[in-house]
Amino acid sequence: MNDLLDALDDGSIKRPRPPLAVRMRPKTLDELVGQGHLLGPGSPLRQLAEHPETGLAGPASVILYGPPGIGKTTIAHVIARATDRKFVELSAITAGVKDVRRVIEQAKDDRDLRGVTTVLFLDEIHRFNKAQQDALLPGVENRVVVLVAATTENPSFSVISPLLSRSLLLTLRPLTDADLAQLLDRAVADERGFDAQVILPETQRDAIVRLAQGDARRSLTVLEAAGAVAWNASGTKPEPPIEIQDEHVQLAMDQAVQRYDKDGDQHYDIISAFIKSIRGSDVDAALHYLARMLSAGEDPRFIARRLMISASEDIGMADSSALPLAVAAAQSVALIGMPEARLILGHATVHLATAPKSNAAYTAINEAIADVNAGKGSLVPDHLRDAHYPGAKQLGHGVGYIYSHDAPHSIASQQYLPDDLLGTNYYRPTANGTERTLSDRLAKLREIIRRKDKKKR
Repeated sequence: MNDLLDALDDGSIKRPRPPLAVRMRPKTLDELVGQGHLLGPGSPLRQLAEHPETGLAGPASVILYGPPGIGKTTIAHVIARATDRKFVELSAITAGVKDVRRVIEQAKDDRDLRGVTTVLFLDEIHRFNKAQQDALLPGVENRVVVLVAATTENPSFSVISPLLSRSLLLTLRPLTDADLAQLLDRAVADERGFDAQVILPETQRDAIVRLAQGDARRSLTVLEAAGAVAWNASGTKPEPPIEIQDEHVQLAMDQAVQRYDKDGDQHYDIISAFIKSIRGSDVDAALHYLARMLSAGEDPRFIARRLMISASEDIGMADSSALPLAVAAAQSVALIGMPEARLILGHATVHLATAPKSNAAYTAINEAIADVNAGKGSLVPDHLRDAHYPGAKQLGHGVGYIYSHDAPHSIASQQYLPDDLLGTNYYRPTANGTERTLSDRLAKLREIIRRKDKKKR
């Protein structure tokens, strides 16, 4: 072991270089790419990173919320670089309550005995259960530690309320293509990166940006791999600078990785956008979100169930064929499975997105349920009550009921609604699709049916 350490010290054994994404990690907030909405003069992040003696005017801990690869860990490291601060990093994947308490106890000693503030960076805090998050409260509340917690899941659901109320929630936005392009150009030129030893043409840069899908770490990882491929392809002793070509990028990464979490925000956000695109009759947007879900491995049965709901909620009587088609699609998906199920889901999506829309049936049942929940709806009229048992007629049940098929056009004039709801119209057809033919018919039906109701009122 001592021989190995001596060899490392005298340079005869080279330490492996850190990954490009680590080498290019910003040292100050001004080097951070994107997140301009959080970096203005006097912002909480700047107070934490640049004015450690005053800190935040409010909570001294922050929760950073956003997708992977947009700077949460980087921000934590920048904050930790403030004067006299000790940086401790824990991952909620491997750490437990004992680890948290140990850090807080040590932080208390460092503060009281040495005047050193501890920054505790807790990655993936959403993986901590309630008891584990509770262990953080004493340290955060008494400012024993400056907690910088990172999460890719909505803190409103994944972080306990007491911790949220004692911390400042900062939402990081996905990086734009321009942000990633700037980051790649910097990595090519900076001495921490390639130090101008490679050339990255704009076409190849744009390809990496497209593959990265807004993830800074992924963009630098692909760049590093493409640079290595280009370097090795140029011979044993290549003469820099080496140009990264299209085939080098393709070998580094041939397919964009979709940002999608089956149980998190992306799951709900994309299915929401999918249904709203169908409702809005934008078939192209609907197909795009369908493709994103399928490419990310979403359960096709889940998508099929949502299509059935949409068929009734958003299309309804405007196209009564929508629901049977959605049901048929769901059954077919269950029988066939992927990858062929994509064809059926695409078929159903196109039909529903291009169909005429009506939420009249959806609104009608919701209004009816609201009235029932509000206590409306008195006794069922006697003539509509069950008369199929001895003694029913003596109670007046079924007496006076008119069998509809005995009436002209099979429409009988008699009361159906309870007394306190007479004249209520829940269903109001639109003028869309086949529903437009129902308005006149419904008006005539109500006129005939309610003749006796009008006399009663």
